[in-house]
This record gives sequence, C-alpha cells and structure tokens, in this order.
Amino acid sequence: MTDPAPSRAEIVVDLAAIRHNVRILRDLVQVDDPVQLMVVVKADGYGHGMVEVADAARDAGADWLGVATIDEALALRAAGDRGPLLCWLSAPGDDFSGAVAAGVEVTAYTLEELDEIAAVGGSAHVQIKVDTGLSRGGAPRAEWVSLFAAAAAHEAAGRVRVTGIWSHFVASDEPSHPMNHTQEAAFRDALALAAEAGLDPDVTHLANSAAAILRPSSHFDLVRCGIAAYGLDPAPGETPRLGLRPAMTARARLVTSKPIEAGDGVSYGHTWTAHEDTTVGLVPTGYGDGVPRAAGNTASVWVEDSLRPIRGRVCMDQVVVDLHGELPPPGTEVVLFGPGDLGEPTAQDWAEAVGTISYEIVTRIGGRFVRRFVDREEGTP
Repeated sequence: MTDPAPSRAEIVVDLAAIRHNVRILRDLVQVDDPVQLMVVVKADGYGHGMVEVADAARDAGADWLGVATIDEALALRAAGDRGPLLCWLSAPGDDFSGAVAAGVEVTAYTLEELDEIAAVGGSAHVQIKVDTGLSRGGAPRAEWVSLFAAAAAHEAAGRVRVTGIWSHFVASDEPSHPMNHTQEAAFRDALALAAEAGLDPDVTHLANSAAAILRPSSHFDLVRCGIAAYGLDPAPGETPRLGLRPAMTARARLVTSKPIEAGDGVSYGHTWTAHEDTTVGLVPTGYGDGVPRAAGNTASVWVEDSLRPIRGRVCMDQVVVDLHGELPPPGTEVVLFGPGDLGEPTAQDWAEAVGTISYEIVTRIGGRFVRRFVDREEGTP
C-alpha cells in the first residue's frame, strides 16, 4: 500500500475501479442485444458513497441508477443527477410527490400503492414489481391481473405512465437452482398478462448482478447490477473471471504493539490464549465501526506485508492482532481488507471468515471510519 497513512481509520474508495467495473458489465450485457444497465447505489452506494459512486457509474455509461428509498432518490437529485432513476421501497405514509416532481420513477407493489402514486398527479412514472417467487416485495400472482388493469386505467386517465415491470431472483447466484427457471417463466407470464391489459412499458427487468453475468436469458431490456459494480463477486465459485476490481479498502493505523508470554489471554473472555511467546498489536476500530464481532479469532488483517490474525474478541473500539514476534512502530498501516493485490484480505475473505456475504462486509463498515475517494486512473493520491 502506497497511500499516506490515515489519522486513525479510513475507507478508501477507488472511483476508477467503479468506472472500470461498470464498463465491463455494460460491455458484457450488450454483446448480443442492446440491454440497458442499471447500477444500484442504495445503502450509501453499498457503503462506498452514493453520490460519488453514482457520478462514476454515469461517467462509465450506466443508463440507470437504482435506489431503495425515496430519500435516497431525492438525495441524488439534490446532488445534481438528472438521468433515469428508479426507487422501489416505500412505507405507509411515504410522500411520493417529491419523487414524482423530481422525475424519479417509483415502484408500486400493491393496488393501494398504485392509487397513492396516481393521486399525486402530474402523470407519475411508475414501475410495477411482481413477486415471481421471492415472497418479499412485489404483487403476488393472484393480484397481477387486477393490478395491471388498474394501472392501465390510471394510464388511460393520464394519472400515471407505466414505464416498467420487474421482479427479483431468489437464487441467481446458484445457476442450477430450479427457481431460476421457474421465476423467469413466471416473469414472462406476468409480461403477457400486462400486455393483455394494454400496458406497454419502456423496460422490463429481472436480472441482478449474478443473473446479468450467468443467465443471459433473463436480461430482458435492462439488468440491475449492484455488488458487481463495486468489484465484488456476486456468485463466488460460479462467476467467470471478468476482471472486476474491488473498489473499497478499509485500513487503520496501529496504535501500539507489545510482547505477551505463552499462556497470556487476549481481549474479553480470553477466548484466545497464546500458545507461545509472541507480540500483539492494537488496531483502533471495532464493532462500533462495523467490524463484525464474529471476526474475532477468524479473520486476518495485513500488516507489513503479512497476514496477521485477529486474536480474541473484537471490542467496540478496537481489535488485537497477532504480530508473530514483531514490534511494528505506532502508526504502521493495517489493512483490514482491500483489492487483494498485495496479498491483503479481501471483503470476500472476511465474509467467508465470519460466515456472511461480501455485501454485508462493505455496507456495514463505517462508524468512525473516514471515507476518502481516490481515482487511480488519474493518479490521485
């Protein structure tokens, strides 16, 4: 790592990596047909910084941006984004008027939501989400006909414009899972019923990152790429090598290092005891900053060109790492995870160590970390 050391702990986001990944994904889905690409920037850009990631994604050719909430969508508009933008998660009492006025495309799961959106006026652009098997958000099959009929009536009256119909996969990261075929067939049924009702949406979409890469038959008019745009593998063990580059590095500075003797326990509860004389170092970040508590005795960090295992429990503000007899000075860089170029752990390594997915690792890290943006293409330090 060649960057200057952070003051305590920081998240470094390489915007050039975001652009690189978006270009790869855009080219991948446009090999045979002109499929549009949505980059999903919800949850503060999966922890990478929503506004900055959105700008980089647009620069690299993203046709659409996707967010979960109206607040996220309006924050992007306030930051200057004017391109196609979809949000899809509302709660009872949410006000759709700001989103409609800002040209944000909103999503209806139910007849009640559709009526609320139509009541705003101004010919809201609405997309309809259908549940094809995830049993989460979206209209169940029994309600498709009535929902499509109501949408067509609102459209005929000039209250809404139905611009999209979409759904979401259950297990696209498992290419052989039978639900992939079942859901794709169900989605095609939904589109046929929508057409019978007189709807002619601009875009239909089903594929997320894994399906965009692994299931071309599900591309339809648009694919929604989230985790892959950040350079992380949406289907570990299944995804071909595409050259995606992780954009996030989480790093800190060593506070202190000291020797301990064989038999000494480390951190709360002494869940780890030294089997021999060694040295340990204190890293000033913990579960209060999104470092998984489960990383104790399972994950490793990178210090002075070597993997150093976390010893004992992760605390709220700090972790202890085994320095294997060395005593690096205070201020020495500690990389929790990064692209893996130099051998440092990746977010995927951490995910496997704590029994989760890389999505959770990058979205939960934060707290007192300071986020900093670099652009390797332009040589920004």
